[in-house]
Amino acid sequence: MIAEGPTLDPMALPGWAVAGHWPWPRLAVSPEVWAEAAERLGNGALVLLGLWGDFGAVHMAIADAVDPARILVLSLHCPDGTYPSVGRAHPPAIRLERATQDLFGTSAIGLPDSRPWLDHGLWDEQAKAAAYEFLPVEAEDVHQIPVGPVHAGIIEPGHFRFTADGETIVRLEARLGYTHRGIENRLQGMPLEQAARLAGRCSGDSTVAYTLAFCRAAEAAMGWEPPRRAVWLRALMAELERLANHLGDIGAICNDAGFAILLARCGVLREDVLRIGAACFGHRLMMDRIVLGGVAVDLDATDFALIRALVPDVRSHLKPLMALYDKTASLQDRTVGTGILRPALAAQFGAGGYVGRASGRRCDARRWPGYAPYDELNFDIPVLTKGDVDARLRIRILEVEQSLRLVEQIVFRMPNGEIQVPVPPAHGGEGMAIVEGFRGDILVWLRVDTAGHVARCHLRDPSWFQWPLLEAVVEGNIIADFPLCNKSFNCSYAGHDL
Repeated sequence: MIAEGPTLDPMALPGWAVAGHWPWPRLAVSPEVWAEAAERLGNGALVLLGLWGDFGAVHMAIADAVDPARILVLSLHCPDGTYPSVGRAHPPAIRLERATQDLFGTSAIGLPDSRPWLDHGLWDEQAKAAAYEFLPVEAEDVHQIPVGPVHAGIIEPGHFRFTADGETIVRLEARLGYTHRGIENRLQGMPLEQAARLAGRCSGDSTVAYTLAFCRAAEAAMGWEPPRRAVWLRALMAELERLANHLGDIGAICNDAGFAILLARCGVLREDVLRIGAACFGHRLMMDRIVLGGVAVDLDATDFALIRALVPDVRSHLKPLMALYDKTASLQDRTVGTGILRPALAAQFGAGGYVGRASGRRCDARRWPGYAPYDELNFDIPVLTKGDVDARLRIRILEVEQSLRLVEQIVFRMPNGEIQVPVPPAHGGEGMAIVEGFRGDILVWLRVDTAGHVARCHLRDPSWFQWPLLEAVVEGNIIADFPLCNKSFNCSYAGHDL
């Protein structure tokens, strides 16, 4: 054990370095060191990036809370199928450990909540599914309201159990896992090229970000380097994806507050971005356009002209729309002060994306840990501290402005050259990548066997750390404001359940 002290390096954890893991080190540690890391997560010295199971082991990715570019992966061998619970000291790990229990059968000793998470009691054909035991609430004059898992429209399935005192929410507990498709298990044994396509289908609204994260992890593991032009084209696609999703969310939040005109107008802008994706990259969502070793589609002068024209068009329409939002008192009354996420709680859960940045977290994987070409581009990371629905909407607006700024720079400075290089024969290795999707940071950890197939792959959506926070922010709000809070988070069901 390492003595605590004011000069203690929170990343100074003893272990045995595992060779062939890129770009950050992986350490095989003892149960004592694993528990020590959990304590440092609990006291805020470290930030949890992910926790996942493996065959006879568990892994945990952590970052320095002060310098988030300092990242480390810890691995613990579990010969008896047990390991010290991280969630005991650090609640954000609880659901990750419950999922690991379902997927690999490993047990976290001391886990405060050991109920199944992804397994709804249907995986064992011989077992009878038992009713899920929601947490009890001991209070007078409260009632429960079950919502879902089937919802109106095309929303994905999720069950929400409200406990309310009249119209005021006392507790919300979510039950997810309905969209679990066994993606990580399906990835095992796949050739890398095929696996990249499947990774891009984890959460359809983030197909560019997921494919980019998988390809970066594979390229790190194999030591492959995509051409410079391909790296810039990847960033262009990522920013267009971010634009489309933020524009859609801005309108949808206003619509849930009863102001449909902004939904319609933002929907037009979102459609303009999607059509640019189709015209320039051949697919509205730009699915499968990022590939190992580069990209599958190049752009010509006509394509760049279309994208250059898009930027001022979105700017000219967005400004009056936001002025309309600001001067509509009935809309402000619904969003300001609703669903407040306190900065301390956002920091504890390492909340990324607009959820974290609206609550004081200066976080963005494009800067920390950072990746090309963003180290050559100028952009700001907007941060607010109010943490309410209004702040999460305003962060989106500010991020639209920054993405437009980035698109301008990328198009103007696009390097010449090849867009894809033939990848050399694969060899065994491990890689990890963290990419900024529109919801926040997406993590992919990958082990490749000597035949160039996936031996193990873990994909972590930012929603894993955001869903629990949604439960927290709705407490004390009225039930009618839940859809507004929910849309301001816009967590992914599919990306979470995998």
